[in-house]
Amino acid sequence: MRQADARTQARLRLTLEAASARRFPGLALSPDHHYVEGLGYIIGDFNCRFNARSTYVRCAVNPFGPCDSCSHYQPKELSDESGEPL
Repeated sequence: MRQADARTQARLRLTLEAASARRFPGLALSPDHHYVEGLGYIIGDFNCRFNARSTYVRCAVNPFGPCDSCSHYQPKELSDESGEPL
């Protein structure tokens, strides 16, 4: 039983060493991804009224983009804490 435990520990150690030596490719985000505090990564123009605030879909109107030439772009209305437009 002790020999089996020793072999298992040795295999586990070799596996951990191999995994730590292996380089994993980094997460490649498109230039269209933007990090927004509290939301995470989103796609597209966050200032557009129709932006889905999602990592997977830009918006309902033009889900595959691009945002810069979209004919449906509407700037998001900014409001203060009371809900009044700025």
